[in-house]
Amino acid sequence: IQGESGIGKELVAKNIHQASLRGAQAFTPIDCGSISDALIENELFGHEKGAYTGADKAYVGKIEGSDGGTLFLDEIGNLPYSGQTKLLRVLQTGEFQRLGSSSTIKIDVRVISATNSNLQDAIAAGKFREDLYYRLNVIELQVPPLNQRVDDIMPLVNHFLPNRELSLSAEKELIEHVWQGNVRELENTCK
Repeated sequence: IQGESGIGKELVAKNIHQASLRGAQAFTPIDCGSISDALIENELFGHEKGAYTGADKAYVGKIEGSDGGTLFLDEIGNLPYSGQTKLLRVLQTGEFQRLGSSSTIKIDVRVISATNSNLQDAIAAGKFREDLYYRLNVIELQVPPLNQRVDDIMPLVNHFLPNRELSLSAEKELIEHVWQGNVRELENTCK
């Protein structure tokens, strides 16, 4: 899913998940830009008890926790290169190992990724794996800015303000406003 920051890419991903046969299973969002190189493997794949100092119990990573459901990788372009390599293997085989384990875990998970950056430029700069790009880019959705989707404004307002009635002048102001911050700005305005 591609589009500007604040466009509602996660809302699109949630709607895809909820409308699918996996809708009753887990929807697990991960902000790829917030995971450091040192923690990426643990966060995604989990660990066994004793895998490293301080690992006093086993931890189920985000990928395993999404088994049967949907894993949403937000801002995939910010995923550290080492994490890209390990993620590619999971996407190719459907298998992984927790840190500190020699047992292979098989999973069935749908992966939806989103970005506001140009991944082709990142590939050319050597910052994003081309093979991972093609593995993820099976179906591409381009989400236009909110100002190009004015018909979405009032349904979103009704989502953010359930059971509220707005005056016609308030609706007119919301529809005519230039939403530079997209859906995120609209949500904050509703709050």
